[in-house]
Amino acid sequence: MPPIDRRNCLKRLAFTLPALAFPRAWAVPTLDPAGKEAEAIEALAQKFMKEFSVPGLSVAFAHQGKMVFRGAYGFADETSQEKLTPEHTFRIASVSKPLTSVAIYGLIEQGKLKPDAKVFVPDGLLAVDGGKKLPPKVGDVTVHHLLTHTAGGWGNDRDDPMFQHPELGHADLIARTVRDHPLQNDPGTSYAYSNFGYCVLGRIVEKLTGKPYDQHVRETVLERCDIHTMKIAGNTLAERGADEVVYYGRNGENPYNMNVRRMDSHGGWIARPEDLVKFLTHFDGLAETPDLLREATLKEMFRGTKANAGYASGWAVNAVPNHWHNGSLPGTASIAVTTASGMCWAGFTNARSGDINSALDRLMWDMTKCAPEWRA
Repeated sequence: MPPIDRRNCLKRLAFTLPALAFPRAWAVPTLDPAGKEAEAIEALAQKFMKEFSVPGLSVAFAHQGKMVFRGAYGFADETSQEKLTPEHTFRIASVSKPLTSVAIYGLIEQGKLKPDAKVFVPDGLLAVDGGKKLPPKVGDVTVHHLLTHTAGGWGNDRDDPMFQHPELGHADLIARTVRDHPLQNDPGTSYAYSNFGYCVLGRIVEKLTGKPYDQHVRETVLERCDIHTMKIAGNTLAERGADEVVYYGRNGENPYNMNVRRMDSHGGWIARPEDLVKFLTHFDGLAETPDLLREATLKEMFRGTKANAGYASGWAVNAVPNHWHNGSLPGTASIAVTTASGMCWAGFTNARSGDINSALDRLMWDMTKCAPEWRA
């Protein structure tokens, strides 16, 4: 899963569209699925799907906390010609990271965890091999370093630990990685997008709550957002959920030879776009839906670092301010966005090829322009 790209269009918006440029109570109509705006959105979807060889694309949009449009195009299963509907679920890949960040900040609010808590030292959160004889720099890694991808290594490159040794469980993988993958930089001084760091955060959730990571997230985050369909994905086609799409590899990729279940806290959730939009509306700072975290906590969660001002704790950020995350795995591309104008949206596909991540981002922005009333 690649790091997040900054968006040029958002840079322009930072100078042209002030936050909350219109009243929050302004009513925005839900689009008629048979209307001209929905037809324009579908035309964009069909063009995108053809260009990137995508069997299915599903999208959802909300404004000021209200769902205003859902659309599903193409096929959930190309072989059987099963048509895609808004109820189908997708692997969301790294869009899972904001969920983990919210779970961690919830524990911080409860006083069960401190951002500067050290992780791997003998009296730390996850002491590895008793915390003795740690490689250089590892003892200085904190929770905040993991949240912001500033631990000093374990990046998303050809040596990404999360795509190695699929036979290992979480504990063994973490111990092996800490022992055999030395950090290149001092923690806090550099940015390296790290799936492994979010794997570790999932284990911290389990250590502090005494519950499986996914159970804690469902009970303390998703259910409070009225989301009841999300779960951790299976690894194989045979483990496909009842309403889950089929994933299609491109350029020799195989979507079904990865340990996706082990990716739980950094890339393992499956969801509908509507689910992610519901989630986003509870972290947008607007009054229409209650936020799950306090204002001060949200401010901290959305704060970038000196190492990378464009990435905060599990969210890409900019000065507009907008917050977002994208995701990518063989067979999957995803994006979820919250804008300063009061919009939230999510878009998922069941194939990836070429520069689909940035193209999916542009597509979603173009779709919002089909409905001028949204004022995205």
